[in-house]
Amino acid sequence: MADLHASWNDVDRYLIDTLADEDEALAAARLSSSETTAPGIEVTANQGRLLRMLAELVGARRVIEFGTLAGYSAIWFAGAVGECGVVTSLELEEQNAAIARANAERAGVGDRVDVIVGPARASAQALVDAGVEPYDFAFIDADKQSTPAYLRLVLELTHPGSVIVIDNVVRGGAVIDAESADDQVRGMRAALAEVAGNPSLEATALQTVGLKGWDGFAVIRRLS
Repeated sequence: MADLHASWNDVDRYLIDTLADEDEALAAARLSSSETTAPGIEVTANQGRLLRMLAELVGARRVIEFGTLAGYSAIWFAGAVGECGVVTSLELEEQNAAIARANAERAGVGDRVDVIVGPARASAQALVDAGVEPYDFAFIDADKQSTPAYLRLVLELTHPGSVIVIDNVVRGGAVIDAESADDQVRGMRAALAEVAGNPSLEATALQTVGLKGWDGFAVIRRLS
């Protein structure tokens, strides 16, 4: 199995080197993850490229993400929304927010990345209460046990046609365990069940292997 994992990593590195086109600012942001409170858990470069492409495909000008860390995915999204767009990123820790803001400035997108510090649930609720303009794209990649709550808030912050991506849904295969005592697994199962039971949503999920091990993500589209 160790050799198989090595092959997964080698394939990921090949795909990233060939197609992901990570520039110097993105590479610096990724490396600065080591200075955050959760080093090394940012998306990979090829997933970052995919997120940017998905946002571009739906013509997103407003993106909200749950979980900032070093701002790596926020910079990818900033490239998608363009100079007149905005990326709202919700981050619990001021330490991470400061790193993310510096990285966004280095990448030349600091004017379109707004990092809000505080518990994501409270921050998102404040946006709902303020009646902000709906978002075209949402990326949920924060504490996994809170994913169902984040999803419900995202549905109040988006509009028909918006796309939602939930990261880390497979949990190394543990997502199939209906009896799991792991709060992160339970959170993902509850979120996926809510998606499946909501007729205003259509969705699929894919499992992935590579530099981040065995995991996956869900892609959801609001129909109404």
